[in-house]
Amino acid sequence: MNTYRPLDCDLYDYLELACLHGYRLQIELVEGASFVARALDTRTAPSKEEFLLLQTEDGQREVRLDQLRAITPLDPGARFGRVELA
Repeated sequence: MNTYRPLDCDLYDYLELACLHGYRLQIELVEGASFVARALDTRTAPSKEEFLLLQTEDGQREVRLDQLRAITPLDPGARFGRVELA
């Protein structure tokens, strides 16, 4: 992957909210792929790269935050709609 670009703080707040509520999300990646997963947590690697930890049907998956194009909560009553991250 290329050099990591940190996510703006205001956008990071949406990821924290999704994890706090365990939202099911439609995940859209910069590369064009998309999938549905439950938001679990965020983490920062020793290299300072940040990741979103997700639960998919196939198990847990981590996505580097600068690889996220958009997230859309699928749960009724979610506190936000589609958020473009890239």
